[in-house]
Amino acid sequence: MSPEPKPAVVPAVAILAGGLATRLRPVTATVPKALVPVAGEPFIAHQFRLLRREGARRVVLCVGHLGEMIRDVVGDGHRFGLDVAYSFDGDKPRGTGGALGHALGLLGPVFFVLYGDSYLDVPFAPILAAFGRSRAPALMTVFANAGRWDTSNVLFDGGRVARYDKRAPDPDMRYIDYGLSILTPQALERWQDAESFDLAEVFTTLAAAGLLAGYEVTRRFYEIGTPKGLAETDQYLSGVRNEQG
Repeated sequence: MSPEPKPAVVPAVAILAGGLATRLRPVTATVPKALVPVAGEPFIAHQFRLLRREGARRVVLCVGHLGEMIRDVVGDGHRFGLDVAYSFDGDKPRGTGGALGHALGLLGPVFFVLYGDSYLDVPFAPILAAFGRSRAPALMTVFANAGRWDTSNVLFDGGRVARYDKRAPDPDMRYIDYGLSILTPQALERWQDAESFDLAEVFTTLAAAGLLAGYEVTRRFYEIGTPKGLAETDQYLSGVRNEQG
């Protein structure tokens, strides 16, 4: 039997982990979401294991609230087989877009982005290949959600995100932002002087200009941003650990 091929090395991965996690209070009153226990270990350990499996080597953690606790646990990431760097919000929250813009110097010409409360069990290599073919400054993965797990907010035409609106979705939107994206610094140029902004604003603007590539994934997402999501993710990852022995 021939050995399984090794995953391609993917670009740096930015994890947006600076939120206040108010929906998980009181659990997150003194512990950041990244360190919430899930299936017997801090959630971020599961994320790191998945990223390593998919070929990631460098991770930049964009942190704010209780970020020092994450740094104390993760350190430089070597025990996870990763090179981990940190970008702290500073005195004021920067929003997801502002945090990413603040971290650009630690990333590179192309980078993945995901959220600190998401577990996205999909292969990264096909997504990266689709981004390369698209010649767009950014790519959003989308999932045919049809309102099942959250409000659908994406109009997808098979190759591009034709419309994205998190605040005012319409009935034609059957897809949802899956939470895994690829960006370039050029995608954020319009906001380079803004200290605080939402990444959703970037995606909405890029989609309206025809500059947001899309890639459909078919496996549901898991998240720990709500008590219900935390319970579902704990059950799923407990099953994964049992399968792995």
